[in-house]
Parts: sequence; C-alpha cells; structure tokens
Amino acid sequence: MAVTFNDLISRVKQNLLGYTKDQASISYLVQPMTDSDITFMVDPETVTNLSRGLTEIGDEMLLVKKYDRPSGTVTVFGSAASGRGVESTTAASHNIGDIVTSDPRYPRQRIKEAINDTINALYPDLWVFGEYEFPWNAARYEYPLPVEVEDVYRVETNTIGPSAVWFPNSSWRFNPQASTTPGQVKPTPTPTGKTLQVMRDFIVPGRNVRVTYMKKPNILVNLTDEFTPTTGFEERIVDLVTYGACWRMLPSYDAGRLQQQSIESTERAPLVPPGSAMNAASGYLKLYQMRLDEERDRLFRLFPMYQTFNA
Repeated sequence: MAVTFNDLISRVKQNLLGYTKDQASISYLVQPMTDSDITFMVDPETVTNLSRGLTEIGDEMLLVKKYDRPSGTVTVFGSAASGRGVESTTAASHNIGDIVTSDPRYPRQRIKEAINDTINALYPDLWVFGEYEFPWNAARYEYPLPVEVEDVYRVETNTIGPSAVWFPNSSWRFNPQASTTPGQVKPTPTPTGKTLQVMRDFIVPGRNVRVTYMKKPNILVNLTDEFTPTTGFEERIVDLVTYGACWRMLPSYDAGRLQQQSIESTERAPLVPPGSAMNAASGYLKLYQMRLDEERDRLFRLFPMYQTFNA
C-alpha cells in the first residue's frame, strides 16, 4: 500500500510522542462547522482540559476564548479572521467526529512543514531523474531545456534504421545560465534560461535527441498525495524523511522549558533534565545522516557518472 502524506505525518507524530502516546486532552466535534464559524460543539464527556489558548482540529489551529461545559460550546477569540486559521494555518470546514486537541504538543501544520523541509534538503545529495526530447536541427547547436533541469546526466540521439539504437553523444555542454533576452535566443521553444549545447557529434537532422536530467523532488501538498508519484523518490526513503522531520521538530520541545508560567512546565522541569530534547534530536540526526549516506552511495552505484564511459 502506497504511503501518503497523511501516513507520513502519522509516522513522524508517533516518533515524536512515543508509541505509548502522549496523554493529550482530546475530544471530538458533535456538530459540523464551516470555515467561518466562531463557535463549535464538542462532546462534554470527553473534554477534560479545554481552556483559553490554542486548539487543533485537523490541520487548522484555532484560538479559543472560552468553553461552556454544560452545553459543550466552544467560542473562539474575536471574529473568524482573528480566531480561525491562526499560526499560519488555514480555516477549514470540519465534520462530525473530527478530533479536537487542546494545546497540541506538535501541531500537524508544523509536522507537515518539517517533512517538506526535509524533502527539499535532500537535493543535491539525492535527486530525481527526468527526460526531455527535441528534434535535431542541423543549423542549430543550442536548445532550451525545461526550467526544472538542475544538471544533465546523459545525452543520446536516435539513429536511422531498424536497430533503433540511441547512441550516447560525446560532445555536449549544459548551460544553466543561458540568456533569456529577446533577440539573443531563438523564440521557440520558449527560453527558460537553461540550455543544452550539442556539438561535433554526427546527428541526422530531424532525429530526436533525448536528455536525461537531474531535478529537485516535489513537495507533498494534499493529505492524499502519494510519496513516490509526488516526490519522485522511491518509497524506501520514507524512513529517512521521518528521521529528518523528527530531528527538525524535537529542539522546539526544549524551548518549552523556558516557559515557566504554566503549572505543567514548572512541575515537569525538575523531572526532565535540560537538553533532553536536544539529545533525542541528535539521535535522530545520526539516523538521518546514516540513511542519507546509504542512499547516496546506492545512487552512485546504480547510476555512475555517465561521462566516465564517454571519455
């Protein structure tokens, strides 16, 4: 079964809180709410500690003003503009049964950001391959490439005849800073600022040139986005992304020690030594670096630099 963005968020959250689960104060909606409601209804029997402050429903953070226990009605601060979709989240509609978490230790929005930060940081150590073809013109040596091209791995040209062999080009250069000024470059295809210069190889005009290039991975956006089709990475590195996201999230837990106004923080401080979260983050960093080195070595073994065989 393919791993989705929602699955990855759950993996990271369980690693951060431990598999025994954090004893967070949670309830659920007993009535649906729109993205503009300033009140919502929760189950009174399951609410134990819903008070003024931040509350999470799905991926949205809300700023709670008050809670009426007999009716289960929760009111947010001010208007929908000031109390809904706070902390860089988006106000959204929610359904009956959606979980309501009071003062979440690791908000889902922050976990989503840490996951995508990790995916973005994997390049250039790990990359995704892409392909692009264009017909050869005997009077032209420079051709625009897609804007997503970061480097060129291989250039091949189709041959005439039944063999259908794509022979490797031996003389080409990737130009990542090509001009886009009108009049200095050919108008078609549209200039992207990245070009391939093909020289000296005998290519039959009209035959296709195939460029295999390296590109950055795409980030995950929707909860249903599947990891491999969206990012371009194999599912085998899901654990690598999990370790990287945990390493990014854990240091914020130590910052909570600096906040001594709440009873929980004051009472917990003597029991949890200073730097505990940083030590845990260091452990995840080591796991992340170990897996990154493994995947980078694997990538170079499977795909050695192609120019080696064209020298």
